[in-house]
Amino acid sequence: MSIAVNNFKHVSYLWNDEEAAKLAGDEVALLIYRSNLLGADLRLTNYGGGNTSCKAMAKDPLTGEEKEVMWVKGSGGDLGTLKRSGLAALYVDRLRSLEKVYRGIAHEDERPELFNHCIYDLSSKAPSIDTPLHGFLPFKHIDHLHPDAAIAIAAAKDGKRITEELFSGTIGWVEWQRPGFDLGLQLKECLDANPGIRGIMLGSHGLFTWGNTAYESYINTLEVIERCAQYIEDNTGRKGPVFGGAKIEALPKEERLQQAAALAPVLRGFCSSQTKMIGHFTDDERVLQFINSFDLDRLAPMGTSCPDHFLRTKISPLVLNLDAQQDLSDTAAVKERLAPQYEAYRKMYSDYYNFCKHPNSPAIRDANPVVLLYPGVGMFTFAKDKHTARVAAEFYINAINVMRGAEAISKYTSLPRQEAFDIEYWLLEEAKLQRMPKPKSLSGRIALITGSAGGIGKAIAKKFAEEGACIVINDINAQRMEGAMREFQKFFGRDTAASTPLDVTNEASIEKAFEAAALAFGGVDIVVNNAGISISKALLDHTIADWDKLYDILVKGQFMVSKAGVKVLRKQGFGGDIINIVSKNSVVSGPNNAGYGSAKAAQAHLSRLLAAELGGDKVRVNTVNPDAVIADSNIWAGGWAEGRAKAYGITVEELPGYYAKRTLLNETILPEDIANACYAFVSGLVNKSTGNVLNVDGGVAAAFLR
Repeated sequence: MSIAVNNFKHVSYLWNDEEAAKLAGDEVALLIYRSNLLGADLRLTNYGGGNTSCKAMAKDPLTGEEKEVMWVKGSGGDLGTLKRSGLAALYVDRLRSLEKVYRGIAHEDERPELFNHCIYDLSSKAPSIDTPLHGFLPFKHIDHLHPDAAIAIAAAKDGKRITEELFSGTIGWVEWQRPGFDLGLQLKECLDANPGIRGIMLGSHGLFTWGNTAYESYINTLEVIERCAQYIEDNTGRKGPVFGGAKIEALPKEERLQQAAALAPVLRGFCSSQTKMIGHFTDDERVLQFINSFDLDRLAPMGTSCPDHFLRTKISPLVLNLDAQQDLSDTAAVKERLAPQYEAYRKMYSDYYNFCKHPNSPAIRDANPVVLLYPGVGMFTFAKDKHTARVAAEFYINAINVMRGAEAISKYTSLPRQEAFDIEYWLLEEAKLQRMPKPKSLSGRIALITGSAGGIGKAIAKKFAEEGACIVINDINAQRMEGAMREFQKFFGRDTAASTPLDVTNEASIEKAFEAAALAFGGVDIVVNNAGISISKALLDHTIADWDKLYDILVKGQFMVSKAGVKVLRKQGFGGDIINIVSKNSVVSGPNNAGYGSAKAAQAHLSRLLAAELGGDKVRVNTVNPDAVIADSNIWAGGWAEGRAKAYGITVEELPGYYAKRTLLNETILPEDIANACYAFVSGLVNKSTGNVLNVDGGVAAAFLR
């Protein structure tokens, strides 16, 4: 079977001969190039899934002798972003010699430590458990991927027969077994028994393909996956409608998003009973086809087949028993409806653990679901951070694709519960989890800082992001907001921040912003009322319009944003923080400042009132009082600087020095100083404090509160 490169329909042919020619003679560089191309197409493999390898001759650094070395993707990497530093390099002869000391499948966990005796490049990545699967095959270049189309066949009841017929015996078959040394030996046995085959299908798991050059392996991989995908497409619908047809209709798009935004904080509250979780929502058409189908109730409890899938999605999802048009306005009633469903899921998971555990199994992990399916609306996933939650959603869509394909050509089969458990609670998997870095202080927290596209707001957002929080970037200025988002994506990646327009004087805009936070991350934990303006005029020059603008943005805005935020915090049910950026002017009287100063005083007292009211909800309300933050600050636009300079009898250029010299510490105040003060309130060090004011003004005696 050979397919012209311009005839691929189900996979992307991305090979560029000119780019590859630049790498000629460097097999490792070609391995990385091929890996990145394969990882760029999620139809070929999922994020972090699969591994690739090459074998080439290299000089032994001690003897100078030419030795065969295998470079293979190391533990925990991703093909799409793989670099040379992500490879493990091992002597092939030493790796294969481990067969002499192999004590059998009951002692698989001894293997990884012995891999250390085979290392060629001492600075290479730790070898993964799949290393022997590549090492015992003789081919120069090997691809092990988890394409949905291939797994659909591998997970089908008749998968072995279909594979033999579809590829006329040119693709071998190895029954399901947990990855490891013994599986590597089984691949070798399969090849020895079937010389000339072009690949091997691993039951319920994935695909191995190969070639003697990087390009041969790449094109062989694409051709095999293309053939699998075309076979599924040709057979889809022949047995009847996909997933048995639609049992219910999805809500219109806008209604789906409204329901999801309303429900997400409630779900996050339940899912965070042990660890604070971050959410992700999708109403992808593939998800809707599955969750709205007659077959949902049969297939969802079966769980997934590929180990990569259920390691990230748990053994099975929680299908919510909620009508798509359920009235979600009564949070208490919704929680009462959902509580037994969560309890049942946690019991199911505990029973699964207790039934399957071994004497040396790690302790049970969080029993809450990762994947939640809401028929008619979409799919939620919850995990320790946004990246993990998003990837879990991608993996469950992979699982849906597998079920869809397997059902089209045969019957879908999932891994037996014990096999699934032995992967999920594998001691080697547990060791990998224990090696992961400790979470940062704001990991699992979501912050909405008003006016966070510049100045103080952006500084706070950056500080929180650096400490692990997810950020809802917002601003009334769309251009500034887009610029801030580009900056955050550059420094923090795609999963740290989401953006939404926000006008703090418009209640509908505020509601939309919190809905965006719920859809992007599942809710909110920290609300920082930072958006503001400043107008400095003498009393007789101050207009009613000036007054109304100050009070609308500073006071009414703080009131409405806090009100909308508390609705979300109460849905989640585990407290949170409101921080109000007020001013030294809330307590210090100065000239030409009647409107701004009195509005800031109103903000300060509103903070105290909310602290008194919200303590029972475990919502802390605290205040930061800055003064004279000039750098990158919007408040100095619109004549404020000129007004203050006039009030003090100096020039605008003299303001920074004037402000610094009037402080006890003789310091200039920067946006980062305000950000650090906000972080002090939410870092966990003062989580039993509310109603407090922290001055960040360099020391202005007139502003002392006590």
